Formats: sequence, structure tokens, C-alpha cells
Amino acid sequence: MNIPIVRLTSLAHGGGCGCKLAPSVLQQLLSDQPVLQPYRELLVGTETGDDAAVWQLDDGTCIVATTDFFMPMVDDPQDFGRIAATNAISDVYAMGARPIFALAILGMPVDKVSTEMVRDILKGGAQVCASAGIPVAGGHSIDAPEPIYGLAVIGTCRAEDVRRNASAKPGDAIILTKALGVGIYSAAFKKGALSPAAYAEMVGSMTLLNRIGMELAKDPAVHAMTDVTGFGLLGHALEMARGSKLALVIRAGDVALLTEAQHLAQQRFITGASTRNWMSYSDGVTLPPDCPDWQRHILTDPQTSGGLLIACEPVRAQALLDTIIAAGYPSARIIGHTQTGTPSVHVML
Repeated sequence: MNIPIVRLTSLAHGGGCGCKLAPSVLQQLLSDQPVLQPYRELLVGTETGDDAAVWQLDDGTCIVATTDFFMPMVDDPQDFGRIAATNAISDVYAMGARPIFALAILGMPVDKVSTEMVRDILKGGAQVCASAGIPVAGGHSIDAPEPIYGLAVIGTCRAEDVRRNASAKPGDAIILTKALGVGIYSAAFKKGALSPAAYAEMVGSMTLLNRIGMELAKDPAVHAMTDVTGFGLLGHALEMARGSKLALVIRAGDVALLTEAQHLAQQRFITGASTRNWMSYSDGVTLPPDCPDWQRHILTDPQTSGGLLIACEPVRAQALLDTIIAAGYPSARIIGHTQTGTPSVHVML
């Protein structure tokens, strides 16, 4: 069958982590799920919205398991595969674990996407897995109305190295390892308004593996970690605040942004997910009265394969930041701190 070349993004109603269900919808769906407490080996389940499940074996080794998949936010099939694979592996790194293998998840409208394009998607995913030192050991595929690709990823770590999003301590410094603005760039790309340089910056950010999480988890000064994805910085910060029963203070001016993010946000290149995010968690977030709309949209912008949000001892924060930057994350910044109080996020300009 001769299938014409099409833009991958034209076949999807959303793209990247912007496809995630809004936090409020997800909460409703999970509200009546059975309690998992009877499983003593299950160290991390669904209770705090963590990045992966953790199961402890008898020798203290933990199995870390996650799955992540979405629709394309770029048209280049190999870039799509690379982005989706990087994003999925990030969940394992965010828990402090080392990935050991992956399984591919593939859904394709076979009457609209050529075999060559699908091969390139899979090739891109395999390239990233090879970079992470893991094989794609199998998978599952279906004929779907929209293109979908991602991975189920399995990792391991010692129980003492598990890092949750719910274990921050009062007075911790907060570090973010990547710049914000991926969703805004994606919105501009769909409308043909993203420059080639900005596209390269976007893909570079989304294909940068968060492997530093494995090393940070071995440092007792690092108390909590999570990756910033579809709920945006404020959404994932609020999950950390609620799970840790603390207030988080975010200094918006210290948050690194992709080069053109502010300009594009001011031009209203924003995603629908940004608005859904804000509607879902605005009751737990306090913005200053003079916070401009463009800045709020950046703080709620869904990040595909975003950076790690880290809570650590304040006296070690600068040394940890220096280590992170030296490891290849030049946009890493100390962006705030935790404090005792009602679980919430307070933004300062």
C-alpha cells in the first residue's frame, strides 16, 4: 500500500506529556482504587503520585517499574522515538534507580503512517535505550487511530537509594535541572512559528537523559526527587509539597527558561494543558498579584521529558548544583526552598 507522507503531529489531537489527563481528572479516577498496604514488599505505589512503582526483594534490592507513552509533538519520526524513550526512562532515574531493560509500546494508524516512519520511531527509541545502556527486550503494538509510542522500563536500586517525591524535609533547598518552556515551543512548532534553532534547543532538552538521578540518590543530602512532566513545574511541586506535608516556595525569577520561551508565551503560544493544569491545582498554589499571564503559563507549561525537581539539605545545595551542571545540565538552578506550613506552593517573582 502506497501511503502519502504526512506530518505526525497532524494525526494527533495532542502531543508529548501535554496529552496527560489533568491532575484533577486523574485524582477522580484513582480515588476509589483499592488500598495497596497489604503488600509489604511494595515500597512505592499509587499513594503519592510518584514516578514509578518500587518492589523490594528479600535481599534489599528493589525493582523499579514504570510505563510512559504519548502522541507526537514533532514530525520527525526518529526525534519522536528519541523523545518518548528519554521521557519514559526518566521515571526510573527520578526514583534513584538504574534502568536495566525496556519494552516498547506502539499504537499506529497503519493506513496513514508508512512502515518506514514507524521503523524510524522505533529506531529513535532504540538509540536512546542504547545510550542508557539498556536493550528494548520486547513490546506490544496495536492498530490505533492516533500514533502512540513509549516504553515500559524496569530498573533496580538498593532500598536505601530509593528517592520519592514525598520525602522532602523542612528547610530543604529546591533544585530544577532543566529549563522550562517545552510545551510553549511545541505549541509554536504546530503553528509553524518555531525557529530552527529553537527546535534544536527543544529536542536537545527533551532527549537529555536524567541519568544524574542515579548518582544523586546515593547522596544522603538528597531527600526527594521527581521529574517535571505533564503537570508543569507547579503541579509537580505541589505533589512534592502534599506528599511531604510541607510548603514549597518557588522563586520564579531563578527558574531557567528555554531561550525563546518568554517571548513565545507573551505571543500566546501556549497549550491547552497549561490551562487545564492551572484549573486543577490553583487552589494549592499562590501567585503574587502582579504575576503576568505569560509567567503563569510557563510555570504550568507541560514539560515533555523535563528536568528533575530535587529537595536537598541547604548546606549542600550549591555543591550538588555544581555537580549537576558539571554532569551536563547547564540550565540547573536552585529555585526555592521548603518550609513548614499547609502543603502548598507559593511563588515569588
